[in-house]
Amino acid sequence: MKTQIGIDSADRGAVAEILGKLLADEFTLYLKTRNAHWNVEGPDFHTAHLFFEEHYNKLDETMDSTAERIRQIGHYAPATVKQFLQLTHLSEKLGQKNDSAGFMKELLEDHQSIIEFIRGNLDQVIEEYHDAGTNDFLTGMLREHEAMAWMLRAHL
Repeated sequence: MKTQIGIDSADRGAVAEILGKLLADEFTLYLKTRNAHWNVEGPDFHTAHLFFEEHYNKLDETMDSTAERIRQIGHYAPATVKQFLQLTHLSEKLGQKNDSAGFMKELLEDHQSIIEFIRGNLDQVIEEYHDAGTNDFLTGMLREHEAMAWMLRAHL
């Protein structure tokens, strides 16, 4: 059935592209956080292991919400590793050690990159594409990533 939500098709398509890139970034960050959870070593192993688990669970929720927002505006969410690798702004660099501080620094940089991406698209989503719902959604995602970045920053 045709999506009729008061936003024209071209604008919804442009917003879906932005959301698809966000989803790809969140998926990449999710995998990197899982890697940290699985592979962290050191005297703070147990605490860091649980910390990373909390973060990847939160990222799982944000990915689901982002994909559902794409569907709400009438588009299909990217859902393959190939698509995510084509869309993401993040890189998969591997640290030389598997210590918590190294993982946290890299994850913090990624959250900050996502925060900048979201901020860079907020005005366009509302002013050019007239999508107040997605603008509100992105503002919520911004707060989620800011909170996770703060937690990482506090550990460093």
